[in-house]
Amino acid sequence: MSTEEKSAAPRSLAEALRARDDVSLAALLRSRPDLITPVPTDLTQLATRAGTRASVVRALERLDRFTLQTAEALAVASDPATYTELLGLMAGDDGDPAVTGALPRAVALLREQALVWGGDDRLRLVRTARELLAPSPQHPSPTGLGPTVREAAAGMSPGRVQEILTALGLPSTHDSVTALAELGALFTDRERMSDLLAELPAGSLEVLDRLVWGPPYGQVTHDPAPHLRRLLDRGLLLPTAPGTVVLPREVALHLRAGRAHRTPEPVPPPVEAVATHPPRVVDATAAGQALAALATVEELLKDWHEGGPAVLRAGGLSVRDLKRTAVALDVPEPVAAFWAELAYAAGLLASDGEADERYAATPAYDEWRELPAAERWARLAGAWLTATRTPGLVGGRDAKDRTLSALGPNLDRSAAPEVRHRVLALLAGLPEGSAPTEESVLARLRWERPLRGPRRDGRDGQDDDLRTRLARWTLSEAELLGVTGRGALAAPGRALIGAPEPPRPVGAPEESEGPGAKLPVHHRTPPALPSPGAAERAAAVEAAARLLAPLLPEPLDHVLLQADLTAVAPGPLERPLADTLGMLADVESRGGATVYRFTPGSVRRALDAGRTAADLHAFLARHSRTPVPQPLTYLIDDVARRHGRLRVGAASAYVRCDDDATLDEILADKRAAGLGLRRLAPTVLAARADPAALLEGLRAMGFAPAAESAGGDVLVARADAHRTPPRSAPEPVPDGPPVPDDTLLAAAIRAVRAGDLASTAPRKPVGDPLAGDGLPRTSAAETLATVQAAVLTGEALWIGYVNAEGAASQRVVAPIRVEGGFVTAYDHTADEVRTYPLHRITGVAELADDAT
Repeated sequence: MSTEEKSAAPRSLAEALRARDDVSLAALLRSRPDLITPVPTDLTQLATRAGTRASVVRALERLDRFTLQTAEALAVASDPATYTELLGLMAGDDGDPAVTGALPRAVALLREQALVWGGDDRLRLVRTARELLAPSPQHPSPTGLGPTVREAAAGMSPGRVQEILTALGLPSTHDSVTALAELGALFTDRERMSDLLAELPAGSLEVLDRLVWGPPYGQVTHDPAPHLRRLLDRGLLLPTAPGTVVLPREVALHLRAGRAHRTPEPVPPPVEAVATHPPRVVDATAAGQALAALATVEELLKDWHEGGPAVLRAGGLSVRDLKRTAVALDVPEPVAAFWAELAYAAGLLASDGEADERYAATPAYDEWRELPAAERWARLAGAWLTATRTPGLVGGRDAKDRTLSALGPNLDRSAAPEVRHRVLALLAGLPEGSAPTEESVLARLRWERPLRGPRRDGRDGQDDDLRTRLARWTLSEAELLGVTGRGALAAPGRALIGAPEPPRPVGAPEESEGPGAKLPVHHRTPPALPSPGAAERAAAVEAAARLLAPLLPEPLDHVLLQADLTAVAPGPLERPLADTLGMLADVESRGGATVYRFTPGSVRRALDAGRTAADLHAFLARHSRTPVPQPLTYLIDDVARRHGRLRVGAASAYVRCDDDATLDEILADKRAAGLGLRRLAPTVLAARADPAALLEGLRAMGFAPAAESAGGDVLVARADAHRTPPRSAPEPVPDGPPVPDDTLLAAAIRAVRAGDLASTAPRKPVGDPLAGDGLPRTSAAETLATVQAAVLTGEALWIGYVNAEGAASQRVVAPIRVEGGFVTAYDHTADEVRTYPLHRITGVAELADDAT
């Protein structure tokens, strides 16, 4: 390298950042948003912040596997390293072409994220990253390499070093540094090392084979076996502690043919499709699932219509209430937890905040019910995609070994939205209608975000990784919700994540299908879709609703009545019809068609709500495409005839009936013993039980009593909907600072550039020495004269300034005018025009002629 090139090479990360253009700085701040919170004052502070441990750890955790492997190789390379040396560590002596082709991208990414700086002839890994990734006895390197010869022999006596040189036939020297350099040169010489290893017995080579890929440490006795003694005498194993030896890095690299990693992974594993379906079938299946999802959420909130389960003292739903909800929805408990959490994330469900706190629907639920079905689904799907609530954790344990309950605290996982978005993006990268294998999706995610470090028990532990579990839950939840159909991403789901038009396999038939047909492996890398802002998310939700709407059947205004006291709804029903039918009959089964069953209890429920038998007959005749079966007519008339013959009021409670024989029958029934009944008059019974308990007791005995008011009128038992006060949907818990938008990035870069100009601009010497705070010091008269002259010449000045709070700062300003004891100037540090009181300016100095 020439002298000019050396002088131009950056000497620090701050200088490397200073040489970047605005586009490159914006890419850095976008990929590492923690660097911009708060906005650094200059590029030196930005570089310092980029080298802090917390920021470097976050950046390393977001690297893909090959880029992380590249950083790990740099951590065991020379400091600085050349690109050629790094290529040898990654591709090996044979030069893997795939690694050779992928390495420039990895190095460019490390440079972009300010983890590596310097040219290809002087690549430097930031010090914190090297400390995290370099090998040590406490923290082995992911490469499996040990220390260098110089590091391993640092505590070895000079005499012992000379013995090793003599055993190897190297010239002896009393300078330990030179001796270790000679030893290292031998171990890095491929030809000489091959000759040395060829002389070793099979037992010695077997020991080296066990240590070569790590861990590089082994145990020996005080009297090693001959094959171990041979390795120790030649420095192929070096002692690090009593009874412990290590394989030097140079020896391991020779045995590995120069490779730092056993298996470099330059190419991401492909997402494989296990089956393909016609897109129309996928969309139709997903639409059916979407309808079922809407029905399930409505059923859940209808079940909690008058106030749902109580909120636990620690928050959340009790295990018993979750089981009861699962039975009511006819789903497993984990699925019931998913639906409850989804309604909560969408703002449709919350706690009411009362003294006896219970869960109930929010006012937003009533607004949601009035929306078209496609828009209701899009609201749910959009809330699911961005929510950090993770229902899959329900039933597990937190860090304090407490059970995690549905709707309770500690269920937020900040990585959930990113994983959901990425899983759906991988599905969007497959040809339309293709369903991937779960394992290929998980393998791809592990490559994109590899785990750092093994589990404590020594196993790989990737199946226990939270991101892996989140991906599995995403695939199952997307199918439940109707984002996917038959495992493939549906058109509304594609729009939900803002994915482009799907690729079609070349030469594939349009309508080919087969659940067992395995598609070719797709090596095309699906694009990493950008994280959308609020406006983009709203547009995506709207687009998803627009695509789903044509796939949903129109709401029906009729049902099919059958002679077995059931009604079949062959599709979704109009809202008034569904509400009335849901009151008059019980849902027996759901699916493509919903089956309702009429029972005495359901008919009584409708009568309690104020309907008459004539109303019910007219309703069924109006909405049935089949004649009203005679058994159903008889059932309604029979229940209506008995309904209200008994009247229950407060005595504590009383029963009134014109037929005294009916009252005799009640008194004679053993099941009435717990009600505390006694006759007050031939047609009146008094009871100790309250009216509600008395109503339930008489109904359990087969009667159909009606409640009455104090004036003797029949009370219409219309269930009033219990609603919480207005509640907003829970805000997702962010995974670190949010990614800045373009406006914030542009403003931050201008501020950093201006601050850097103020801190690095050359200044002319001032008359008085600088104070301890580094601010220029001039008299008031000299300050005024210099500022006035700068107004006339248009030159920039360096000023010291103390604000009203006493905080001192230095600024580069271009004065515009001076009047009334104030100077108005363009502040390069703040990149705006500001006014400064002259008495707060500590002093001024002119910038040097070569200031930039």
